[in-house]
Amino acid sequence: MKKHLLSAGDLTRDDAELVLATAAEMRALADRPIKKLPALRGRTVVNMFFEDSTRTRMSFEAAAKRLSADVINFAAKGSSLSKGESLKDTALTLEAMGADAVVVRHWASGAPHNLANAGWSTSSVVNAGDGTHEHPTQALLDAFTMTRHLGDLDGRRIAIVGDVLHSRVARSNALLLQTLGAEVTLVAPPTLFPLGVETWGVQTSYDLDAVLPKADAVMMLRVQRERMNASYFPSVREYSRRYGLDARRMGALQDHTIVMHPGPMIRGMEITADVADSERSVIVEQVTNGVAVRMAVLYLLLGGSEPAVSTSSTNEGDEENNA
Repeated sequence: MKKHLLSAGDLTRDDAELVLATAAEMRALADRPIKKLPALRGRTVVNMFFEDSTRTRMSFEAAAKRLSADVINFAAKGSSLSKGESLKDTALTLEAMGADAVVVRHWASGAPHNLANAGWSTSSVVNAGDGTHEHPTQALLDAFTMTRHLGDLDGRRIAIVGDVLHSRVARSNALLLQTLGAEVTLVAPPTLFPLGVETWGVQTSYDLDAVLPKADAVMMLRVQRERMNASYFPSVREYSRRYGLDARRMGALQDHTIVMHPGPMIRGMEITADVADSERSVIVEQVTNGVAVRMAVLYLLLGGSEPAVSTSSTNEGDEENNA
């Protein structure tokens, strides 16, 4: 892998498969008594979040700590940034603290790229979501979840449904899943497709019912009303009727098809409670898999270039042999 993870589009197929293979080994630790590895002992990971996301921040924090890294959580609210400090000065401060990796979530698209490419810092930068642009580790954990249920993704049909316009998850998934050989269809109202979506290399549809029977995985997206300053659909009820996943639509799915959601969910709008809690749903599993994937990303950026976590490294006696 390269020094930074800024975009799902930066990953070659070999890169992506290396992350997924490493994540599979990390995931095996989740169900065992001793979950920590010494792989990043002495390294420092900074979670720098300019935008609230408890789920993503906790996932990265858990991942770093399970690799024995030191973790610093930096929240923009109440920090020197609120007093006018620039992103550059903050980066230089983190550098002085000895940060080896900086996990950045920012409301402005491109902020992690600026941090990585402006020469302010020598740390590895991981994009944990920038504006409406990308969220590459979410795409990796989604792909990892799919492979656990569907196997190889070559030729698999993945439907991503909902607010594509404001979704960094949709963009990163569209890029990564195609790299892994899947066929991606984005489904949304015309008002919730971004300009230039035709350049993404995916299929698009306004008709959810036409797409569902062929899908191997269906990923529902949250309607991001906090990013909307206009009326993109007539009403919540109308959106749910046209683009919500309910029990009736579940009946159109193939027997093996899984249901996904990056969270947080708006139950009753894009997905009904019975579907979210059904056996087809892998939404809770996505959270568990997120820690394993982020462990893999941090390990590969800071630790090594090959999967190096043996399945025997689950007791303290073996840990030092796997450092």
